[in-house]
Amino acid sequence: MIKKLHPIAGVVAFLTILGCWTSTVVVELGGDEAAIAAVKLRILWGLAVLIPAIAFAGASGFKLGGKSPHPIAAAKRRRMRFIAVNGVAVLVPCAIVLQQRAAAGHFDRIFTMVQMVELIAGAINLTLIGLSIRDGFRLTRRFGLSAATR
Repeated sequence: MIKKLHPIAGVVAFLTILGCWTSTVVVELGGDEAAIAAVKLRILWGLAVLIPAIAFAGASGFKLGGKSPHPIAAAKRRRMRFIAVNGVAVLVPCAIVLQQRAAAGHFDRIFTMVQMVELIAGAINLTLIGLSIRDGFRLTRRFGLSAATR
């Protein structure tokens, strides 16, 4: 069962971050302050999906891969540590600050700087989770990918 739930959790985490990232870019480019505030509130609620998905993906990945010396499994472990730290130390605080500032109507330089940090950190996590999903497919040989494929 864990073999089926692990990739689902990874994809849910990826799609949640992608949805938050994309909605932020779209609303920042064409939305008014009310729309931005609404998106920031939805992103904060999205953490209720994202945090358990990432936690489950990490825990189940560790359970599945353990201390495997396989280079792909080792790469996934290294990435997961960074994904978790980036999420907890950067993305979650940014989401909270941005929602609070947007709700208060503070769309100032601080909002813009925190927004830039959040977009960069989100793009990094999207990339790292995407690489981990790809490597998971290689390890399981799903979709014709093999561990030797680079």
